[in-house]
Amino acid sequence: MHDVYNFVSGPLVWVAFIVFIAGSLYRVISLIMLVNKKEKFIFDYMSFKYSLRSIIRWSIPFATVNWRKHPVLTVVTFAFHICLIVAPLFILAHSVLIDESWNISWWSFSDTIGDIMTVIVIAGSIFFLIRRVVLPEVKFVTSASDYVILAIVAAPFITGFIAYHQWFAYPNMMIFHIISGEIMLMAIPFTRLRHMLLSPFTRAYMGSEFGGVRHSKDW
Repeated sequence: MHDVYNFVSGPLVWVAFIVFIAGSLYRVISLIMLVNKKEKFIFDYMSFKYSLRSIIRWSIPFATVNWRKHPVLTVVTFAFHICLIVAPLFILAHSVLIDESWNISWWSFSDTIGDIMTVIVIAGSIFFLIRRVVLPEVKFVTSASDYVILAIVAAPFITGFIAYHQWFAYPNMMIFHIISGEIMLMAIPFTRLRHMLLSPFTRAYMGSEFGGVRHSKDW
């Protein structure tokens, strides 16, 4: 068991980061090359002003009409994504491990806040699952891969929560937690999770088209 832990917390971590970084670069570069090949005219009306306006507006809760039309979804979406990104970076246990491994230290929040943010991600995952099952318009565009992706996102937080509270066999749960985190990291460039990387480009395109071409707001 000790050898397995050393492997998943050592070499496998580097594999996960390499796959994530290489895959992310591939996705971004491929997108730019595809646009340059098939829709090069897009570059002619891309506007920094309208791109930034769109990105900022859609990054603020209730700033757009669409966000205001769906208040519950808006609150859950923003809380979920903020906690999804912030929690792994600033949870105390992660900060300690990074400091011990690479001698890099930064600010971290308390275990209580980490617990709350973890629960928010888990609750958000359940919300999105129910939404995909219950709402006809969402269920219609949902495939099996969407459920798999949702499980991939939720797994690191569920296993981390269980491991921290030591409800079950702690060594096994820690291994599951690390592996699930690595799977999620590697899955980002190659699944619909890539929207984490590409959404700024999408918003920049939409903002530029609506602002520079249609002379209207994209919200």
